[in-house]
Amino acid sequence: MILLRRLLGDVLRRQRQRQGRTLREVSAAARVSLGYLSEVERGQKEASSELLSAICDALDVRMSEVMREVSDELSLAELAAGEAVRPALLEPVPVPPAERVPSLVPKSSAMDVVAA
Repeated sequence: MILLRRLLGDVLRRQRQRQGRTLREVSAAARVSLGYLSEVERGQKEASSELLSAICDALDVRMSEVMREVSDELSLAELAAGEAVRPALLEPVPVPPAERVPSLVPKSSAMDVVAA
């Protein structure tokens, strides 16, 4: 099973290491304990959105960039694990007939056409 917290931790660690920063520096800037940040990086703890935001701010990286990298790695991990797309996702979604779909534009009456 692929653990999201592990992928997130790997991405955060790489971001920190690319910058040549220590756990101590980032934990101080994010105002989180060094031990907790270490556990997040190792995938042992799940970061709340608030904590993730603080870590991203401390690393001066957008959370969307971190999440995009996590998403890319998740896709690769799923492919490597041979996880298939569920058939239900490949089935077409039924669309109701046009006459059953309510119109957002009010129908004009013959009176409206004459008045115009």
